[in-house]
Order: sequence, then C-alpha cells, then structure tokens
Amino acid sequence: MILEGKVWRFGDNVDTDVIIPARYLYTADPAHLAAHCMEDIDPAFAGKVQPGDIIVAGRNFGCGSSREHAPVAIKASGVTCIIADGFARIFYRNAINIGLPLVELGPAVAEIKGGDRIRIDLGNGTLENLASGKQYTIQPLPGFIQDIAKAGGLINYVKGEKA
Repeated sequence: MILEGKVWRFGDNVDTDVIIPARYLYTADPAHLAAHCMEDIDPAFAGKVQPGDIIVAGRNFGCGSSREHAPVAIKASGVTCIIADGFARIFYRNAINIGLPLVELGPAVAEIKGGDRIRIDLGNGTLENLASGKQYTIQPLPGFIQDIAKAGGLINYVKGEKA
C-alpha cells in the first residue's frame, strides 16, 4: 500500500480533545467531525486539508480519551496516514479499527516539515520525503493491518467488503 501526500505538522502530546473538541461530540457523523478536526490547534486545517494529505507529529499523538471520534475526524477530513514519534496505545488501536494507517518513525519525524510531500510504502517499510530527498526505513505494517485499511476499517474487513 503506497500513500503520497502533503504534510500537516503537529507537535508532541496532541490529545483527542484537540483533534476533535468535546463541544462537537453530540454526533458521530464523520462529515461533522471532519469539519471541526484540529480547529483548536489549527483553525485553518479543516478548510485546507486535502484528500491524501498526511499528518506528521511528535510523541504521544492521540493521548486523552478512548473515544473513536478522534481518528474518525482525521480520516473523514481526508488524511490517509499519520506518522509520529509515538502514539497513545488506545488511539493506535482505534485508528487501526477504522482503517487509518499509523506509522511510528521515532525522533526522525523532526526532520519532516509542514508542507513537505512524502511517499510511504506501508508494505515495504519505506518513507521518502520528496521535498528533501531523505529516505527512512519504517516498520512495515503487517499485511492484515494493510487489508483492514484497504477495506475501510475492521468491520468492513470482517464482512469481506472493500471501502
């Protein structure tokens, strides 16, 4: 599975309340959540993010509550992958469940800047920053996790459906 997109850069400890503020949690509608995704940290994000874009962040991305609204908001906004130094474990599992691939790059994420264009091969375990030419080796996502992402989430995967 190869993904390519523009980078949206965020720092450490981006919590679920910043990803989707609690004041918008009166519905689980993905389009509604996407319209408010990241607005407390970057008010322009929801209006400017494009399908295929990629979030790059620091340590502990997705810390906070265990609700699935946060990865749903990100995926519904058009983001196809999140790369971070590290993720909160429950966020990691929730993202996998909805078919949003995550990549832990470690401290090397500091070398990737907002606006860069990157290409990720989730199967072969490579990440290339097309802006700088720098290449990184990443842990390839297991085939079944790639299959969950291709299906659009765990429920579709179990049903044998494609997104």
